[in-house]
Amino acid sequence: MILLLVFTAFLAFLFHELYWKRRNLPPGPIPLPYMGNILTMLMNKPGYECFRNWTKKYGDVYTFWMGKTPYVMISSYDLLKDTFVRDGDTYKDKYPQPFNQKIRGGNYGIVESNGHLWNTHRRFALTTLRDFGLGKDLMHEKILIEVENIFKKFDAQLGLEQDVSVVMNNAIANVINQNIFGYRFEGDKEEDFKKLRELMEYQETAFATFKVYVEAFIPKVGALLPGRSLDVLLEEWRDNFYSFFDTQIENHRKKIDFDSQESLDYAEAYLKEQRKQEALGEFELFSNKQLSNTCLDLWSAGLSTTYTTVTWALAYVLNSPEVLEKMRSELDEVVGKDRFVTTADKNDLPYMNAAINEVQRCANLLPVNVAHATTRDTVINGYAIKKGTGVIAQISTVMLDEKVFPDPYKFNPDRFIDEHGKLIKVEQLIPFSIGRRQCPGEGLARMEIFLFVANFFNHYQISPSSEGFPSIDKSDRVGVFPKKFKAILNRRFYGPSKEI
Repeated sequence: MILLLVFTAFLAFLFHELYWKRRNLPPGPIPLPYMGNILTMLMNKPGYECFRNWTKKYGDVYTFWMGKTPYVMISSYDLLKDTFVRDGDTYKDKYPQPFNQKIRGGNYGIVESNGHLWNTHRRFALTTLRDFGLGKDLMHEKILIEVENIFKKFDAQLGLEQDVSVVMNNAIANVINQNIFGYRFEGDKEEDFKKLRELMEYQETAFATFKVYVEAFIPKVGALLPGRSLDVLLEEWRDNFYSFFDTQIENHRKKIDFDSQESLDYAEAYLKEQRKQEALGEFELFSNKQLSNTCLDLWSAGLSTTYTTVTWALAYVLNSPEVLEKMRSELDEVVGKDRFVTTADKNDLPYMNAAINEVQRCANLLPVNVAHATTRDTVINGYAIKKGTGVIAQISTVMLDEKVFPDPYKFNPDRFIDEHGKLIKVEQLIPFSIGRRQCPGEGLARMEIFLFVANFFNHYQISPSSEGFPSIDKSDRVGVFPKKFKAILNRRFYGPSKEI
């Protein structure tokens, strides 16, 4: 009798896991009990390869399970436009993730918040950054100052092995930190950069383990695996990161002239708005915790994404001598040796733009895009989807679509150049995502990537270090992280050279 009950319960369990809980969702890979499909993703490297395979098998809409939670995956550009663009209000919310809430102490910031809080602070951030010159000549000049500073550091070590990635990281960090906290990492502030770089590297190593990925989405299973727990890692990383932000915020609060109408940086503008709101009796909307979390979002978008893309750009081009030769021929014709590449040159450098487009497509930084939550009942490709369901714009699959990008894993900038040598606009190139949650720092990131990459290759001959040029192989990790590498640099215009 007991065996019969156990067997019946087991059959009921299988019926629920394999059919009942999936019955009203788009078809997709069969999820393992408690684990879902996360194990398959972790076993595929790069992590987005499984999503390409599932798209081929199940179509442009299917269900992917992270632990016990189903997510509707949208994997074609046309459907992404129909949902996230044409019906953007339905998909504007972020699906809450418990581990993100542990980091932030709740639903704070811009990336992880919803509703009035999200709308208010996204608009405030965009408006404030535009006031500081985002997309304008002022921002352009700030970036060129960093380009000049890069040249000084590299020129001091010509002919020697030097850490290209660290210098680039410092420059990109300077750009975003000037906008957030109003200063560059130089002199007595270099220690701040060192601490932040260590925290970013800690994130790339400590959080990129199999145990952490499993524990993030399947806590009970992940907790059984050996190694430091996700809670311990999160607490350590969070406390160090927010300690830096909170110190900067309090230093700002002490020196601000609250009577001045102009602000020198984002933190100052926020604190002035906070005082205005408090005078009106509103103490929650512009809280200290919200500011520190917004700083985290701006830092992540303004440093991590841009730095990762720039280092992958260097890696891809250095591994493609024929691409580098075309880039330099174009640079020599349009820019020459006596000045910086500027944004005014951009329209005259179609191949440079094509190479950067191809870097962003191939680098494909997000194995899984951020999860949205439907704000109301809706229909996706004929499937009724309930309010609150997780929906993911799987942009990695779109940018590897063989119908649009033949031989998608090949680095080939010529796919963005027409027969007349003009740059082709390809809608499916969406590295900054799509819809209401599209990256708010896209304009700044595009400007930085163009100016850093174009000026670097125009200025230097590059020889490999003793370790060789950085690999472009992604098979060793699920996620995509910055390429750290050393190289030997020499000025391009100091006579003939055998270097690339």
